[in-house]
Amino acid sequence: MNDALGTAPEPHREPHHEPTRTDRLLAALGGLVAAYVSLAVADLVAHRVRPEAGPVPAVGGAVVDRTPAVLKEWAIRAFGEDDKTVLQLGILILLALLALAVGLLALRHRLLGTAAVAAFGVLGALAAVTRPDSESAVDAVPSLVGAAAGALLLYVLTGRLLTPRPGTARADRRGFLVVAASTGLAATGAAALGRAAGSPVQENAAASRAALVLPRPDAPAPGVPAGARLDVPGLAPFVTPNRDFYRVDTALIVPKVDADRWRLRVHGLGVREERTLTLRQLMARPTVERDITLCCVSNEVGGPLVGNARWLGVPLAPLLREAGVRPPSEGGPADQLVARSVDGMTIGTPVEAVMDGRDALLAFGMNGEPLPFTHGFPVRMVVPGLYGYVSACKWIESIELTTFDAYDAYWVPRGWAAQAPVKTQSRIDTPRPLARPAAGTVMVAGVAWAQHRGIRRVQVRIDDGPWQDARLAAEDSADTWRQWVHPWAAAPGRHTLTVRATDGTGTTQPERRTDTMPDGAQGWHSVVVTVEGG
Repeated sequence: MNDALGTAPEPHREPHHEPTRTDRLLAALGGLVAAYVSLAVADLVAHRVRPEAGPVPAVGGAVVDRTPAVLKEWAIRAFGEDDKTVLQLGILILLALLALAVGLLALRHRLLGTAAVAAFGVLGALAAVTRPDSESAVDAVPSLVGAAAGALLLYVLTGRLLTPRPGTARADRRGFLVVAASTGLAATGAAALGRAAGSPVQENAAASRAALVLPRPDAPAPGVPAGARLDVPGLAPFVTPNRDFYRVDTALIVPKVDADRWRLRVHGLGVREERTLTLRQLMARPTVERDITLCCVSNEVGGPLVGNARWLGVPLAPLLREAGVRPPSEGGPADQLVARSVDGMTIGTPVEAVMDGRDALLAFGMNGEPLPFTHGFPVRMVVPGLYGYVSACKWIESIELTTFDAYDAYWVPRGWAAQAPVKTQSRIDTPRPLARPAAGTVMVAGVAWAQHRGIRRVQVRIDDGPWQDARLAAEDSADTWRQWVHPWAAAPGRHTLTVRATDGTGTTQPERRTDTMPDGAQGWHSVVVTVEGG
């Protein structure tokens, strides 16, 4: 009777089979390949849009902003300037594990697995457009396009495993492998070509730096005294080469700013007339050249996060005064200057410190060349006597006058002090820890610094013996470090060498070591060596 009346045909269904262990392994691999293709496509698009908008830098930046300060300090101690590479590697490993799980999920719930890939793309897009340096909603495009490519690929790959080959009960594994390999290779090639072609944004920035001609300083740096440089093997050079100068910041991708498009805005409390300057206008002002030592607050006792360079720029105080700014000591309403970087970093500096006569600069030159991108091209702040996190804003684009009560800069809510003058420190550069020098005269040498106060004295102690004065190199200025050396008549055996410094105010380093948080480490630096032979 049903035949007579007719019935609706059964809807077409894809023939399915029960996945085997091999199918599950391939499904996990499919998730991994889909994630790889997604990232490769996103990277390709990001190089045309803006490299910082890629999903890994965007998500990585969000992770950095939400990482506890203690963990950040551990990463800097453990990995140094490679901390960002380690973070990105960690993100990729986590994504790989999630991709394996999503591939297995898709084998049981094809659409749900595909939707999971799309969801990760949405998260990447949200991270990109909510970053402080995001310029427009276009920053979401790389993550969304990459997610669409990955989701489509996972859907296709999963279909190969769920649909048996004609005439068999087995999954189309050969087809799976062909599609996975071909799309993976295609994505790799496209991403490689994209990187080879370069980013228009970065290319324009590089061209603007290459074309930049630094002005001759109106106030050149005084000549470095002949005795300021000691010729001791293993001792840090008086001037730190740009390639060796320490770098500590939160940027996973170094901002590359087109100097021709760069602008600096000066505004806020007590500013009589808001100003916006181009780089050409800034360089047309009277320029000064100064040797200044910078130090990171994350530098542990005896650590490497300190360097000395010759900076070229314009004094900040006159620029502020022209805008109507007065320091608190003269009745000005603002006591904090908040410098903002193009990547959204905010750094709070005491207004009094930048207007008290010290060489606080808006610098565009470093050791005779335009600032390297890693050190803030086209313009950064340099304020002697303060740790970098409260003074040395790189890639600066805005100066806002406000108060410490009204605004907390980036690092303050993360447990760091709002104000942080550099503490007096000294370091033994040679001999190195656990060195095995031969008995006889051993040159113990290093550097000491107390920017804006200067170094008056350095003393060395061997084991528990008396403190002995080291020979100080000539002082260049109170804003630079000083080299020192002490000839030691080394006897065979195991010895502990300790150093301490006294600054220009007569204050000697305290013995007790403290952590870097909240306002910089302090304490004596020691190394243990074993003297061999006789």
